Amino acid sequence: MSGIGAPARASEISGLRVAVVAASWHEEVMSGLIAGAQNQARKQDVATELFRVPGSFELPIVAMRAATSGYDAVIALGVIVRGGTPHFDYVCQAATDGLAQVALTTGVPVGFGVLTCDDLDQALDRAGLSGSNEDKGGEALASAVSTLATLRDIGSGQRPYAGFTPS
Repeated sequence: MSGIGAPARASEISGLRVAVVAASWHEEVMSGLIAGAQNQARKQDVATELFRVPGSFELPIVAMRAATSGYDAVIALGVIVRGGTPHFDYVCQAATDGLAQVALTTGVPVGFGVLTCDDLDQALDRAGLSGSNEDKGGEALASAVSTLATLRDIGSGQRPYAGFTPS
């Protein structure tokens, strides 16, 4: 299970504005991912605004607009289910590369909540629904907020892991 070994760093940051950009394919899965991100946002006192796009291929362009429009972080949510053609590979690569480019170009953390699954059952198991083993929407939000906290630590000169010595 991919959730094993997930980081546990909690963020002390609150009062953030976060854009949640969510694809529209596989609405049952997407409802779970969006709810997971919004539930995590409430736990961390983070305000979210939801933007829907047709599919995962369209996530990067809207994420870029959000990242350059004053949001503290962007959460990208989508699900791509493998089919019988190479389309899966192209969309997965475009979404992944595009979202990484958004983060690196803007310096705004992007929570990666794009599920790339072999079948719909795998997606449902990660969607944060009742009976799911994982909540990737909540994890994506928590990851982006934690990354923002780390970026702010670096900018402030704080050393939260001062005891760490690289080998």
